Amino acid sequence: MADKSITKTELVASIASATGQSQSTVSGVLDALFGTVAEAVAAGNKVSIPGWIAFEQVATAARTGRNPQTGEEIQIAAGTRVKVTAGSKLKAAVK
Repeated sequence: MADKSITKTELVASIASATGQSQSTVSGVLDALFGTVAEAVAAGNKVSIPGWIAFEQVATAARTGRNPQTGEEIQIAAGTRVKVTAGSKLKAAVK
């Protein structure tokens, strides 16, 4: 696994360099993209960029868990989470 993460600032700078756009323009586009994805998923919609990535809201059932320090059983409530799935192009790029 890679030891280095790319920060948003580094991502913005890389995209700006590749496209010739200003960093503020690229940052605004990324902010709008993430905001739109968050709103859509929160509303229960699936957001998919074919071949690259998909985001969707999924329900989790109530279940019994254990406190790892004491071993005591605890009840974990049902809820929702975000499922992120890598697409075929992203998977192929990683291989």
